[in-house]
Amino acid sequence: MLEGSCHCGGVTWKLAAMPESATACNCTVCRRYGVLWAYGYEGEDEGEEVRAKGVTTAYARGDKSIGFHFCPGCGCVAYWRSVLPGQDGRRRIAVNLRLTEPEPIAHLPIDHFEGLVKFEDLARDGRCVADLWF
Repeated sequence: MLEGSCHCGGVTWKLAAMPESATACNCTVCRRYGVLWAYGYEGEDEGEEVRAKGVTTAYARGDKSIGFHFCPGCGCVAYWRSVLPGQDGRRRIAVNLRLTEPEPIAHLPIDHFEGLVKFEDLARDGRCVADLWF
């Protein structure tokens, strides 16, 4: 399990398992927030990957399909969440890995997502979270 929290502790998240990678996106929002994402689905009972707790304020941009949730107390971006569930009834969520301790995720490779122009995954360049943080 991996856990993260905003600076004041008002918003927390838990991942059931260690993510395989961290995603850095260069879209107009993510590059301003400086986040690293780990993806999953929110809050089903058995075997669910991600749980988020705490009161948040959300910002939805563009087509309003996802909301970026941040702590109203300290301002940390904790996660983004799909506004509507998908066709399978599950709601997609991505947590901000910068809200966890660095050591457990230092080894994770960075996946780069070109979200500014092409909206596509880019090839890995060999860097990991430790290369960005330390």
